[in-house]
Amino acid sequence: MGMVAHMSLGIRVLAAVAAIVVLGAFAPAQAASWLEKNFWLSGPRYDGVLPACEAGLDTIAARFAEKEGRFWNSDLQIEGFERVREIAFSPWAEGTIPRRFCSALALVSDGRKHAVYYSIGEDTGMIGASWGVEWCVVGLDRNWAYNPRCKMARP
Repeated sequence: MGMVAHMSLGIRVLAAVAAIVVLGAFAPAQAASWLEKNFWLSGPRYDGVLPACEAGLDTIAARFAEKEGRFWNSDLQIEGFERVREIAFSPWAEGTIPRRFCSALALVSDGRKHAVYYSIGEDTGMIGASWGVEWCVVGLDRNWAYNPRCKMARP
């Protein structure tokens, strides 16, 4: 008898928690309180200080080789870069993550030159601790992440 009463108590507690969660989902949203606005929801604080376009090239070359070998069974590598230049800096609305958009020409081990479009973003590196790089090599975006022709990697 004691075991059955204990189980039914557990079921009742579980049902009560489920009811609170369901009712909470239908409750109207409320604005953040003064305390939340001042301490918990302060928003990102960006400095807009990013390295030059050349800073991302080693990362791109290393990740390109890793991606090609690991996912596409290819031994393609980027052997060098030419015509590295900035094409935009933080072109979007105020308060968005500062990004430096760049382009370059990659000299790939297949003997071809491929355009590379990439961005260096503030706080987009490992766990937001530093700047990070997002990139696309035209003609070698095999999973179409930035399709068409790396257009989605540009500003």
